[in-house]
Amino acid sequence: MDPDRLRRLTLTRLSDPCAVQVAAARRERPGPPDGDRVLIIAADHPARGVVRTGGRSMTDRADLLDRLCVALSRPGVTGVLGTADILEDLLLLGALDGKLVFGSMNRGGLGGSVFEVDDRFTGYDARSIVDMEFEGGKMLLRVDLDDDRTAPTLEACARAVTELAGHGRIAMVEPFLARRVHGALVNDLSAEAVTASIGIASGLGGTSAYTWLKLPAVDDMERVAAATTLPILLLGGDSGGDHADRLRRWEAALRPPNVCGLVVGRSLLYPSDDDVAAATDQAVSLL
Repeated sequence: MDPDRLRRLTLTRLSDPCAVQVAAARRERPGPPDGDRVLIIAADHPARGVVRTGGRSMTDRADLLDRLCVALSRPGVTGVLGTADILEDLLLLGALDGKLVFGSMNRGGLGGSVFEVDDRFTGYDARSIVDMEFEGGKMLLRVDLDDDRTAPTLEACARAVTELAGHGRIAMVEPFLARRVHGALVNDLSAEAVTASIGIASGLGGTSAYTWLKLPAVDDMERVAAATTLPILLLGGDSGGDHADRLRRWEAALRPPNVCGLVVGRSLLYPSDDDVAAATDQAVSLL
């Protein structure tokens, strides 16, 4: 980002905090998704303390915003998912017109912490998502059957699903069955575990009318996706590993009729060759 542009962004935050709300009110809201596939760019990783991907640093905020603006400008990109700090920068930069915008709601379960499964709602709530005129909210739900701190997260997610639906807003739920392995919380990515997580997430709240599921692209996705009629978006994961192999896994996992797209962050924003536009276009081509 040009240093002058970055300075103007910071000075706006310093001298005119109301500019964020003004930009939100002026944002051109999108209509329903064009067709039956969507691509959402995820950018809520910094709030969980994730600062590296594929061995690279992601701490330069201006660089991250540049990458997000490139990705969001590509044809076929439907929207973005992020925390308030990032989404408000993008609003002030004018990068969110015509895009679906999802506010990240629970970021309190910091990665690697002893309280990781107790994922408090430290980001957006339903009221603030409505006030910002965003299209929905996203929540992470890790279920550790051996940790009673899972229960408050289940309850909070159920409440958020109900409240978002009450305002006609989408609840994007990202569920995992997880367990402690040598002290670290590890997601179970077996088809059986992902299928079980679908049942838990789908039943949250007083209605599922506005619920979308965000799931990993696992083997036997046909059988996994058959566990629900809710829209499924596949999560993209880290930028490490072989990108061609990742694209093949996404392509295979997109085949079930209720898999409706991708939610991808680091692997598109920080590709190994730094060509964000090309990486984003490749993802769009799968849809």
